Amino acid sequence: MANIRSAEKDIRKTTARTAHNQTVKSRIRTLRKKVLTAVEKKDAAAAAASLSEFASAADKAAKTNVLKKNTSSRLKSRLALKVGALTK
Repeated sequence: MANIRSAEKDIRKTTARTAHNQTVKSRIRTLRKKVLTAVEKKDAAAAAASLSEFASAADKAAKTNVLKKNTSSRLKSRLALKVGALTK
């Protein structure tokens, strides 16, 4: 355990950041599943709407370094391909 005040504060900050990052990642996983569910049901309108919501959340996560930029782009791209296949 830390003995120095600044080290104790660092531990508190790390704990708070970790908790926040976990909630963001959980939300991204939930939104991703929402898109995939709409794709499985072949509901193009719902899939497109949920893809937009997912893309926004993924971009925000990448902006705050919760996700890496390329990870966010890859996830958005793969889902966009699946949603795009529904409209053809």
